[in-house]
Amino acid sequence: MEPLIIGLVLGTFFFAAFLKGTAGLGFATSCLGIMASYIDLRLAIPLVIIPSLLANTMVMIDAGNFWSIFRRFWILYFSALPGLAVGLWILGDNTTDLPRMVLGATMFMYGSWGLWRGQLSLRQTPPLEMAVGLFTGLINGLTGSQIMPIMPYLMSLGITKDELVQAINTSFTIASLVMLAGLGRLGLLSVENMTLSAVGIVPVGLGIWLGGKVRRLLPEAVFRKIVLALIALLGLALVLRSVL
Repeated sequence: MEPLIIGLVLGTFFFAAFLKGTAGLGFATSCLGIMASYIDLRLAIPLVIIPSLLANTMVMIDAGNFWSIFRRFWILYFSALPGLAVGLWILGDNTTDLPRMVLGATMFMYGSWGLWRGQLSLRQTPPLEMAVGLFTGLINGLTGSQIMPIMPYLMSLGITKDELVQAINTSFTIASLVMLAGLGRLGLLSVENMTLSAVGIVPVGLGIWLGGKVRRLLPEAVFRKIVLALIALLGLALVLRSVL
């Protein structure tokens, strides 16, 4: 891999982690959306997997109350597995630009939904959880983005902040482990990629730490709106690039 690309990847890790630490935005979604503009998404997804897995696991352990959350949402988590398998299968087709398009659409919906901050109110039912899990897994397997539609669904249930953090990061961690195995089966985990992914832990940790410092100095609500708008615009640009 060219030194310029390596520098861009590490810089993207830092920037996406900075956004995560400052505004609480999804690391993988932000990171992949930027990286998809200068490298193939099939290369970008393996690079993100180790930093994302580490960050999600650390948050999951810190949040606590794992088993009660897992028992409550196990249908949601297991329903994502078939979707992950189908998404990874499509991702393995090197002739399609569908992953870039779906990632762009996911980013646009995530950014728009975050700006709207609509108050959904849903009731937890097995059929709804199976549908949400299936589509979340499909988008995750295809694009590496883990945030939609599971985040709006969980927020619509009226659960506490700690329960939301544990529920979403448990989903992220399980999905990341499955993605790691699936990417290995597709032959997308080279030694070079995994080495760069592991090195990426350093700028990710630095970005999250610095983002936390900045969060205490700036009005978070205003900064978050700006970042969400940028994510939505970048997602729209990826969709247009895929179509045109």
